[in-house]
Amino acid sequence: MTKKTSQVTKLIAVSGLFAGAAGFVAGLLSAPKSGKEIRSDIYETTERGRIESEKELKRLNHELNQAIMQASKKVQSVKTKTKKELENRIAKADQTNAKVREILSALHEGDAEDQDLKRAISSAKNALEHLADYLSK
Repeated sequence: MTKKTSQVTKLIAVSGLFAGAAGFVAGLLSAPKSGKEIRSDIYETTERGRIESEKELKRLNHELNQAIMQASKKVQSVKTKTKKELENRIAKADQTNAKVREILSALHEGDAEDQDLKRAISSAKNALEHLADYLSK
């Protein structure tokens, strides 16, 4: 699968998730339930989404740590120009990983917002792709 095809597939999957969530919320709001039951359902759904986001961040954090360690080992055996480029990528990945850990901490304290989670997931995926792309060369 090419990188472009992979990105389109991811976009379709994310769009499908959002459409499904919108349909779910619309179904809840039009269902013959009391306001208390609807609020409870919405809270439970939101909580499941938060838990799934936390799992995704933890997985990405682990994968990013592994890629950073692998890249750090590889930096020993590469030439000067390539070494500087790899060191820059490792530094950026370390910064992203630190942000991911901050968001995970905020998530546990209840201070993380959806936008923060989405940005952290996106940043971690990008950093992981950059390192993986370099390591595959």
